[in-house]
Amino acid sequence: MNSNLFKDQILPLALTVLVFFVLVGVLFFEIIILNHFNSAGILVQLRWFDVIIGLTVYLKTSIDFAIFIARMMESNRGWKGRVAIEIGTAAGNAAGTLLILLVWSFFRNVEWLLALLIFVAALVLFRLAQDGLDHAVVEDKNSARWFQLIVAKFDWVLTKINSVINPVLKYIIPNTNVAAKSNLPFWNLFVFAFTIPFILGLDDFAGYVPLFNVVNVFGFAVGVFAGHMVLNAFLFISPARTIRIVKNPIISFLGSVAFVGLGIWGLVEVIRIFL
Repeated sequence: MNSNLFKDQILPLALTVLVFFVLVGVLFFEIIILNHFNSAGILVQLRWFDVIIGLTVYLKTSIDFAIFIARMMESNRGWKGRVAIEIGTAAGNAAGTLLILLVWSFFRNVEWLLALLIFVAALVLFRLAQDGLDHAVVEDKNSARWFQLIVAKFDWVLTKINSVINPVLKYIIPNTNVAAKSNLPFWNLFVFAFTIPFILGLDDFAGYVPLFNVVNVFGFAVGVFAGHMVLNAFLFISPARTIRIVKNPIISFLGSVAFVGLGIWGLVEVIRIFL
């Protein structure tokens, strides 16, 4: 078997599946433990209906992870980087999900705590949106003039917003600029790959809380984990193609718009919680 094929494709894809099953196991044991301390227990029941809903909802809002992971792949090439990115992003997304599940289980009536988590995640998304304009600003020289003007105006607005946010946010999370995190050692890359999806996982799963009255939480969370596994698998099957797509200025711009949209959605959720 070709050594490069094994290291660049088979190993990362196998780890994608393995990490999924490990995280589902962690989720299962977390729920078992939570049920010992909470009279309103969570059913450990795996229904395909709940899994499909979780997977579908996740993939509909997964453009943030796709953009983020692809940029890390570009800045940190090689099979070790791919392994660190795969495990780090999956673990980060899962940790955010598990934390929200923990908070929801014990403090489902403490609405201000959920609102605080969603609010912080929304601020992170606004900063990620500006980082995401890097390729759009740098590589749109051949784009239509109207597109360049839109990118410039969008960047100006985000700069104003983040000038207010950054003094507070810098104490909560590290620098989110992927371009500044190139060729990192394995564990440094793992930590960075973990941190941002953890924050985004908080935001995404906190937004799903209203669905917990309709679907089984365990199955839904398994679907969310499966969605991340599928996304990682497709990204890693063809890193070069993914990088080319993400570097496209229009895709980069749309990715930043998606970040802003998710951030606004988070702020709306905060307002809705207090109404």
